[in-house]
Amino acid sequence: MERDDGPSENSPDGDDEHLPEAFEAAGEAYPPDSGVPTVTCSRCDREWELGYELDELQVGNRALEQFAMDHNRHTGHYPDDVQPWVAECRQCPAGDSFLAERPARRFARTHARHTTHTVALQQPESDETEGIRPPSE
Repeated sequence: MERDDGPSENSPDGDDEHLPEAFEAAGEAYPPDSGVPTVTCSRCDREWELGYELDELQVGNRALEQFAMDHNRHTGHYPDDVQPWVAECRQCPAGDSFLAERPARRFARTHARHTTHTVALQQPESDETEGIRPPSE
């Protein structure tokens, strides 16, 4: 697998000049053996170090979560070893994916309460789906 410690070759207009300087600086600040977390994505066939998330975005121990959410937002899939909680309404198109149980349950309970719809909540790596029903039922 190709290692990608620097800026993306898929930058706007195919030109790295548009990337923030902080992105480049973060990539240079951590040598490969520095212990900075790395993320791989077999679908993209790439690996990223999370120096940018740590230094510029300052998300600390949420660097992996932030990267995974951004990766999904931009590619439509999560990196390797990241599986979300999925909440989907059984009556309307509302739904979302979450990387933690608490916000997934909050979305499901809130949607059920406000719409009186049942929301299907599926946890990562499970085939079982829990139905979150409106409080009136």
